[in-house]
Amino acid sequence: MSEVRVLVGTRKGAFVMESDGKRAKWKISGPHFAGWEVYHIKGSPADPDRLYASQCSSWFGQVIQVSRDGGKTWAAAGNKFVYDGVPGTHQWYDGTPHPWEFKRVWHLEPSLSDPDTVFAGVEDAALFRTTDAGQTWQELPGLRGHGTGAQWQPGAGGLCLHTILLDPDNTNRMFIAISAAGAFRTDDGGKSWQPINRGLKSEYIPNPTAEVGHCVHRIALHRSRPSVLFMQKHWDVMRTDDAGDSWREVSGNLPTDFGFPIDVHAHEPETIYVVPIKSDSEHFPPEGKLRVYRSRTGGTEWEPLTKGLPQRNCYVNVLRDAMAVDSLDKCGVYFGTTGGQVYASADAGDSWTAIARDLPGVLSVEAQTLP
Repeated sequence: MSEVRVLVGTRKGAFVMESDGKRAKWKISGPHFAGWEVYHIKGSPADPDRLYASQCSSWFGQVIQVSRDGGKTWAAAGNKFVYDGVPGTHQWYDGTPHPWEFKRVWHLEPSLSDPDTVFAGVEDAALFRTTDAGQTWQELPGLRGHGTGAQWQPGAGGLCLHTILLDPDNTNRMFIAISAAGAFRTDDGGKSWQPINRGLKSEYIPNPTAEVGHCVHRIALHRSRPSVLFMQKHWDVMRTDDAGDSWREVSGNLPTDFGFPIDVHAHEPETIYVVPIKSDSEHFPPEGKLRVYRSRTGGTEWEPLTKGLPQRNCYVNVLRDAMAVDSLDKCGVYFGTTGGQVYASADAGDSWTAIARDLPGVLSVEAQTLP
């Protein structure tokens, strides 16, 4: 029977949670890197024991950690995009007289086929790649050099490149999202990029239908249909069927279309999940009721999933990278909250149980299905 590993990044360290295929009892190890912010921790699809973690501190800077044994032991990678020895700096020497400084690594996306290759999205928004398991990193400069870069503005969380999606059918195609710039696509392995925001409308920017400037919170796809993407925007849930060339709204009957995470069922590409939050100024569930919403129709028609979730006096948030699914026959769904709870559903969202209740605020959740 397959097993599941859930990787949780928090404001004070990382946690590794493991269970058998029943997903009823869990073993939890951690905190790894106690006291450090772990913005993201993710496993390699090419090697289930290879894990990468973004360990960050405003004082000591950015460290990329690598595990080769499923999280039992860790070692700092080369981190050559960090200027070692100077606390609080994250400097990348790009050939100019002065180093360009970034704040943190928001998201790590391992290659689908090579455990040594990983992409990193950073703040201020840029994209890096390593091909030697983190010993050295190179920027993919075509993105930061895009002609619209001067129009990018930081969202409330900073000018962060927070989502990286790899096309399983086309190694040259990749999608990324930046807050607050929008979504972008490359079709040539990162050499050049194009904005893919047609159909987005944001009333809070000078030109609501501009090419860039939209605060995209998260995008997701199903590997069987990589040209169909779903988006949770700063207001509006959106869908594209043409790899981002055009988008349409699918918020439908959601109680509010503001939120952060969005994900797709492992086996049903038309089944998607979101967690509505009351508003951009009130980052908690409407009416204090924590509800995941599921659409089995690719959007527009939504149902609340509440069994096992608190339905009174709940004022937590669920951040953009804090939801994941496994690939067992009955798809598991997982999410973490800013209140330190991690919830799991072994039946595609019909019912929920808390794996953990008292962790530090959760920044990211990822799930691995193990042989």
